Amino acid sequence: MKAINTFSVHFNLRTEKEKDGKAPVYASIKVNGSKAMLALKQTISTRCWDMRKGMGKSTTAEGRELNSYLEEVRQVLGECYRELLLKRRVVTADSVKAGYLRTGDDEHTLDEIAKYHNDMSIGVLAAGTMKNYYTTQRYINQFVKENLKRKEFYLSELNYKFIQDFETFLRNHQPIDHQKPLTTNGIMKHLERFKKMINLGCRIEWLYRDPFEKFQLKFDRVEKDFLSGLELDKLENKSPLLPRLGLVRDIFVFACYTGLAFVDVMSLTKDNLIEDQGGKLWVKTFRQKTTIPVNVPVLHKAESILIRYDQNRRAIANGTIFPKLSNQKMNSYLKELAELCGIRKVLTFHMARHTFATTVTLVNGVPIETVSKLLGHTSMRSTQVYAKVIEKKVSDDMSKLNAKLIAATV
Repeated sequence: MKAINTFSVHFNLRTEKEKDGKAPVYASIKVNGSKAMLALKQTISTRCWDMRKGMGKSTTAEGRELNSYLEEVRQVLGECYRELLLKRRVVTADSVKAGYLRTGDDEHTLDEIAKYHNDMSIGVLAAGTMKNYYTTQRYINQFVKENLKRKEFYLSELNYKFIQDFETFLRNHQPIDHQKPLTTNGIMKHLERFKKMINLGCRIEWLYRDPFEKFQLKFDRVEKDFLSGLELDKLENKSPLLPRLGLVRDIFVFACYTGLAFVDVMSLTKDNLIEDQGGKLWVKTFRQKTTIPVNVPVLHKAESILIRYDQNRRAIANGTIFPKLSNQKMNSYLKELAELCGIRKVLTFHMARHTFATTVTLVNGVPIETVSKLLGHTSMRSTQVYAKVIEKKVSDDMSKLNAKLIAATV
């Protein structure tokens, strides 16, 4: 095994962070080509720093006082380096830095920042979103335990390689709660949540370097499936239907004309139905996922469904507009319904939201900015995935125009 035989510590002044004539001092740790920067939480007047020697000027009292502290830091870092050698641990600049930080009270672990993030997010993020963050935390802990053979991993040890290795772990991992391995987008969502935890750690100064700085999240482009106008007509006009399928069809079609997600439809009450001054009916609610307010004018077809369930006993007993139904049963019945209607697409409830965005609104000329507002999107980027529909409509409209121009010349 190759012996570790290069170790050095140099001190630098970060003049780009100068404030009121003073700049922070950093220790540069080098071990066999690896390098780590350590913020010492010490500042010195730039006029009292010797750039060539990497230390305070001994001709000044401020420089001499800092040099005494820097020598102590150098000795402690050397002790950390030798301790790693004695324990036959893998010695890198980051591991020496981690050893130094653990001698103080300000070193934190990955699990600590994950717990802190999740505790702070309770009541701010939706329950479903929180569930995803807990899953990400569980995967991080599992990776540290199984792949790194560690009980805990310090934030100061985080680097690009850790993130890359964690991504590989997720790609090869076989979840016990479902048969298929994680998709690329599923993996990227875990890394995205991990990145948000680390960003929080940087903001509260639990770590001073963002390991995600050069890491790019690469999502696969996913086409949003939706019902065409013909398919929606088939669904709306299919009869007769068993009562349970009739209920599922009505709730799904209502969502196709309002753009509401399943959880938001199921929680609607009559208090969410508001008439404006002109007598126009609106659905006014908040998206459970993001708490963003959503105000949707009720189209005629959606209103006819509301009238149909106005006196429904099951709905009245629950205090909701529609009878309660689980998402699992809803999606199961939708697949049965699709088969009866001759729809070959894999019908899920979320497809209703995509159908509203495309077939009901964009194809009929509603501006994408309005659609984004109706869907309760927090950014236009979320709505841009439906832009292909606009391109199709432009193509169709121009084809019709071309046909008219040709006819006019004949």
